[in-house]
Amino acid sequence: MIDWNIQARSHVCQGCHKHFVEKEVFHTTLREGSHGLERQDLCEICWRAETAQMAIAGSSNPFISQWLVVYVTPPAAPPDAIQKDTAESLLRKLVLQNDPIHEGARFVLAVMLERKRLLKAKGQVKEGDRRVLIYEQAKTGDVFMIVDPCLQLNQLESVQRDILQLLEHGLGGEVVPPNTIVPELVVGSGSSEPDSEAVPTLL
Repeated sequence: MIDWNIQARSHVCQGCHKHFVEKEVFHTTLREGSHGLERQDLCEICWRAETAQMAIAGSSNPFISQWLVVYVTPPAAPPDAIQKDTAESLLRKLVLQNDPIHEGARFVLAVMLERKRLLKAKGQVKEGDRRVLIYEQAKTGDVFMIVDPCLQLNQLESVQRDILQLLEHGLGGEVVPPNTIVPELVVGSGSSEPDSEAVPTLL
């Protein structure tokens, strides 16, 4: 069972505990653990040591996904302010909440952010008959696991209304009336990364 959380980028190598420096390239892996998918960030030296040990032991590749990351120093936290959710902040809240009712909204928001190059597709895994897309936030390195709900065209209006309501009122906010005019949802040509199927996006 995959744990639907946001797995943050580490600022130190999880092998030798050396702090990553600006523009350093390191390795990120995802593997199945006792509590779902587990992320590990390793410097080049520790990565080589781990792969060498696997080769000596003759063990198979334990990773579900693996990619290279360029370390970027996190920006300073912005001053506190009362403001509406952005697409990314809303996605983070929905992933952490993990309410099945917003499964379509999570998927569409992730696709939107991928097309804006704020999220990068890093692969996909299967959990039963469901496809799970793996995304990395381009600046922070945080990893998101998003279920593909296999949306049908007749479901898009409901999903767009859900997203509009959440952006305007937040979780637990007012319900958007059925006759409210909302931004149009269209079917795009899909991502150029692992998945090329047509998926919905907001204009």
